[in-house]
Amino acid sequence: MTSKLLLRLLILLLFAAGIALFLVLDLAQYLSMEALRQQRDDLLAFTEQNLVLAVAIFMLVYIAMAALSVPGAAILTLAGGALFGVLAGTVAVSFASTIGATLVFLAARFLFRDFIQKRFGRRLAAINRGVERDGAFYLLALRLVPAFPFWMINLVMALTPIRTWTFFWVSQLGMLPATVVYVNAGTQLARIDSAGDILSPGLIGAFVLLGLLPLILRWILRLLERRKMYKGYQRPRRFDYNLVVIGAGAAGLVSSYIGATVGARVALIEKHQMGGDCLNTGCVPSKALIRTARLMADVRDGERLGVSAASARIHWPDVQARIRRIIKKIEPHDSRERYEGMGVEVIEGEARLIDPWTVQVGERRLTTRAVVLATGAQPIVPDLPGLEGADVVTSDTLWDMPDLPERLVVLGGGPIGCELAQAFARLGCRVSLIEMGERLLSREDSEVSELMAERFQAEGIELHLGRRAVRVEKDAQGSRLVCAGEDGTEHTLPFDRLLLALGRRSRTSGFGLEALGVALDDSGRIEADGLQRTRFPNIYVCGDAAGPYQFTHVAAHQAWSAAVNALISPFWSFKTDYRVIPWVTFTDPEVARVGLSESEARERDEEFEVTRYGLDDLDRAIADSADHGLVKVLTRKGSDRILGVTLVGAHAGEMLPEFVLAMKHGLGLNKLLGTIHVYPTFSEANKYVAGEWKKAHKPEAALKMARRFFKWRRG
Repeated sequence: MTSKLLLRLLILLLFAAGIALFLVLDLAQYLSMEALRQQRDDLLAFTEQNLVLAVAIFMLVYIAMAALSVPGAAILTLAGGALFGVLAGTVAVSFASTIGATLVFLAARFLFRDFIQKRFGRRLAAINRGVERDGAFYLLALRLVPAFPFWMINLVMALTPIRTWTFFWVSQLGMLPATVVYVNAGTQLARIDSAGDILSPGLIGAFVLLGLLPLILRWILRLLERRKMYKGYQRPRRFDYNLVVIGAGAAGLVSSYIGATVGARVALIEKHQMGGDCLNTGCVPSKALIRTARLMADVRDGERLGVSAASARIHWPDVQARIRRIIKKIEPHDSRERYEGMGVEVIEGEARLIDPWTVQVGERRLTTRAVVLATGAQPIVPDLPGLEGADVVTSDTLWDMPDLPERLVVLGGGPIGCELAQAFARLGCRVSLIEMGERLLSREDSEVSELMAERFQAEGIELHLGRRAVRVEKDAQGSRLVCAGEDGTEHTLPFDRLLLALGRRSRTSGFGLEALGVALDDSGRIEADGLQRTRFPNIYVCGDAAGPYQFTHVAAHQAWSAAVNALISPFWSFKTDYRVIPWVTFTDPEVARVGLSESEARERDEEFEVTRYGLDDLDRAIADSADHGLVKVLTRKGSDRILGVTLVGAHAGEMLPEFVLAMKHGLGLNKLLGTIHVYPTFSEANKYVAGEWKKAHKPEAALKMARRFFKWRRG
């Protein structure tokens, strides 16, 4: 047993012993108005002869009562006034009550805070941030209203990050008004029948108003801070627009759509292409390419499907033409015409913030009450010697390659790198993939990374894990990437094209953000609070420019918060909810996840169970010759509540939403098990994994009784 655990047990024992002593000795009988009146003369006589000793005993008793959180504080406070007068009584009670409250605060923090934070840390994150920022104001507001039980405030605040010294002085300040009222009443003890007589409805109302003062003060301070922030900028008397949105990608389009739908006047500024990266260079073209690549893989693997004479030939310009047709077909959803039809004014050009309410586009200046920055992201290009002038493409530029490279080196083993590496390998390229980490898809569990590595190697992709790019060399024989392992040994990989897939960096330059002092975080994203606000309360940010997730569906999710808050703040605001964020890597097999992975759960010290179901047992997967992959569900230990789900397999992305819905609305695996799933479908795997969980938690005692019952019925 550790010393920390022993100390916790000792504190609990001391607390329990104190409570027991209070109850066994029936000390409550001495903490009544009648007992105080009867003993008043004797106590006064003792106090007159032994003032210092009387004050010391009184304070020790008060500290013990407050620390044990037992009833009687009101009577003791009255006694302080009766024995010591207003001034001395107030000082004695104020310090004794604060010391006692701080002792129970420290004990509760030592006993319970680590456990509560580990168990509910994610849910408490917003509260913790609020307490770190404004904890003193909240505590002062609670202390000023005697209607709130002080012992409860002590325990609750102990679980938060508030500093002990802050708790001490704010508690003393906050309890002082009520202390003065009670101590003063104690000097008039003969006129009081009970402690409840002191707090009249009017006095309680006065305390409530007093409790609002810290919150009002906080509001005033924030107002002053806001005025200081906007100092030097001239706010227009009237605005041309309710909302100006910069960037017409997923986040910008959703923001504009919401504004136009509710009747606001909205301007949408885009300097390049409507639809942003997702439509033109990201999600749409990559999924079109993956579909063609999957067809080629099926043709080459035709014998597995019972086809012995299938053949196909890739003509890269035809593939590019198909991708352009698909973009063209989806384009109307994001088109200028559609949004102008909604009432959005679409402006082509480069936008730059002149001040918090003014956006310049070319020679034109637009004034707006609020701005939404949806500037997106761009591929990361490393500072690699020899890279300039080499045959390099990114996920943005590869669509314009004149031909398929015979040798393609992919730098980066994240989702983009894995998707494109597999697609081009299936199109006939000799692909080498370089990843600085020890495994592919580092955000997923190691078993998923291993499964994907095996699949890639089986398809002829050459993997170089644990190696970093050092430089690019070029001579008469061609180009090559030099990479090095942990031991410094260099490896040379010749290529016809080098595909950079190292992630995406937020677009932040050229919009006037630096001049305004709009801050960036450590990852280079535009810093925002939970309401999607930048340091200026009328300038919002969403999508890839904000992070922390660079997914189209998250961009749309953030855009809702940003647009609604921009339009109706300060009357009402909504925080962006990141509790249930799903994503899919569109390799073959697909990798889909929502919630915690197994490694993340361990890092957070979650008590969890893992339930698996292999797709090699699923009828539809077998029928499709796609019987590889798994469904892995993490549940809270002893409960069917879902903490996270990882799916690996064909159509994993289509299977995921059922789990997203369950997690969003608190549905457990028992509910999934009781839901009818169509046969034969891949989604049946969701039900079967719930069945595996149920089998592991079957009620053995009840089943034993059932067996006896059925045996009895057989005679």
